[in-house]
Formats: sequence, structure tokens, C-alpha cells
Amino acid sequence: MALTVYHYPACSTCRRALKWLEEHAIPHARVDIVQQPPSRAILERVLEHQNGNLRALFNTSGQSYREGNFKERLPKLTREQALAALAADGKLIKRPLLVDDWRSLVGFDEAAYRTALL
Repeated sequence: MALTVYHYPACSTCRRALKWLEEHAIPHARVDIVQQPPSRAILERVLEHQNGNLRALFNTSGQSYREGNFKERLPKLTREQALAALAADGKLIKRPLLVDDWRSLVGFDEAAYRTALL
């Protein structure tokens, strides 16, 4: 799988990350995370890269997180329930989300991008 960037076009953090990728000539495919959330299989892979930290995949400052009361619900959800919620609502996922066959990056941290991609 080539590098895929799940992003939300209205998100300033996503725009910064995409600009960084362009400035460094890193080839990637773009997917609107709201229109096409990543599959459970992709989220499983990302979760493995995040050492099983489910909370790291959630956009804790987002509207879907607040409206779904995930601050209270997340600790009680099974892994399967949490992944199903993420796969069903791209706005729940921390973005941008970069994924390929051997790595994933959640959010935009320039130092992490530099280490993983350059």
C-alpha cells in the first residue's frame, strides 16, 4: 500500500501536514476521512503501531467525540466497539492519519514526520 493520507479538508492541521508532504515531495494518496473513513482493518494496523493505545486514535477535541460522550464511554468500550465507532465516523479519528504497509502517523508532528518519512 502506498502512503495514504486520511484528512479533513477543513482542518488546518491536515492542511499543514499536506503542505509539509508536498514541500518534501513525498508521494501520497489523499482520502477525505469524513467521506471515506479508514476500514477496521486499517484502524487495527494503526492501533498496533500505536502500541494498542486506543485513545491515541480519537480526536478528543472534536464534536463527534463530545456529542458521543466518548470521554466517559471510551474507558468502558471494548477494542472492537471502539474500532467500530472510529470506522463509522471519520470525525472521531485524530487527523491527519498517514498509513502505509509498515507505519502509521496520527496527527501532525513535524519531527515525527521527518523521522518516519525522510
